[in-house]
Parts: sequence; structure tokens; C-alpha cells
Amino acid sequence: MIASDINQESLNELPSSEFLKTFQLDVTNGQAIARAGREFSNVSVLVNCAGYVATGSILQCTDKQLDMSFDINVKSMFNTTSAFLPAMVARKEGSIINIASVVSSVMTAPDRFAYATTKAAVLGLTMSVARDFIADGVRCNSISPGTVDTPSLHSRMAASGDLDEARKRFVSRQLMGRLGAAEEIASVALLMASDEAKFMTGSNVVIDGGMSL
Repeated sequence: MIASDINQESLNELPSSEFLKTFQLDVTNGQAIARAGREFSNVSVLVNCAGYVATGSILQCTDKQLDMSFDINVKSMFNTTSAFLPAMVARKEGSIINIASVVSSVMTAPDRFAYATTKAAVLGLTMSVARDFIADGVRCNSISPGTVDTPSLHSRMAASGDLDEARKRFVSRQLMGRLGAAEEIASVALLMASDEAKFMTGSNVVIDGGMSL
């Protein structure tokens, strides 16, 4: 297993294992991604899980925010998929899993214009790759989580100035009355990567605690 992150500190927190290799990677760096694709050409499962949440409506969204949203949320997946897909096609085997969001073309949320726009693009990217390479033994699916308890969410809650109140607001939009756990999203990704999901491609699995109901 290979894990990458832009923050070396996050990688250092992963448990040490002879089966895990980590390396620092900026997913907006196309050249670095291309090098990773060449170095790890035997990768058979690719999970694209990088994201940026810009806040605001279309009238509040700046060019910089929109560009950054597309670079991190969409173009990163274009780059990683372009880097790792050729070897999968050559082997006639591969599974690509894109982390999208329920805030996309599934539903919307207040002040999430750039985020919803780019995550909707991820769903289109997923279906397009699935359709184009289905005959090559490569599957491509996406997962659309609701609000998940992650370090990124903690940072956004803290930035609000009132962590407890922000947490209450996020929890209130989950009909189950709680935030999702990263492990719950990972379990769906594990299924998509497994042989049990061999007949599954071009699908988007919503795992949102009822947020979109």
C-alpha cells in the first residue's frame, strides 16, 4: 500500500508497517504525479482523496478560489488518473476510486458554489473514465460522503471562531444525528477495490447519514 499527502506530518502519524510506503506529494504538481506514476507503475487500485472546500456563493467566489477548487478537486484526479491508468490498461486490470461529495450534482448546500461545482465535475469525470475503459478491464467509481469527522473539518470548524457551535451546525444537517467516520468511507472504498465489486463501474455511492434525503 502506498499513501501520499502534502503534509509530511500527517504521513508520520500513520502506523509503521512493512506493507505501507509513504511519500509527500502535492496533487497540484503534475510533474510530481507523473514521476509517481512511473515509479509505482504496478498500482492496481488508485484512490483519489484530495479536496478543498471554498466558502461562498457565486457572487463571493473569486477567480483564485475557483481555480484552486478545480486544481485540487478535479485537475488532481485528471493528473493522477492519467499517470496510473496506462499501466492498468496494459495489465487489463485496475480500480479507480474518486472521492466526490454529496454536495455536487446530488444536492447542494449554502455557500458552497465552487465546491459543489467541482465535485459535480468529479462525478462526470468518473463516469467518463468508466465508460471509456470498461473494455480494458479498468473500473472507475466514486463515493459521495456527507459530513465526515476529519482534520480538514476540524480546521474549518475552528476557523469559524466557535468550534462547538460550528460542530452543532454540521451535525444538525445529518439526519442520523452524528458525523460520519473516515473508516466508514474507507470501508466503501475497500469494497469498490475488491473482487466483490467486479461488476460495478461508473457508480456513485452516497454515504451521507441521510443528508441528501
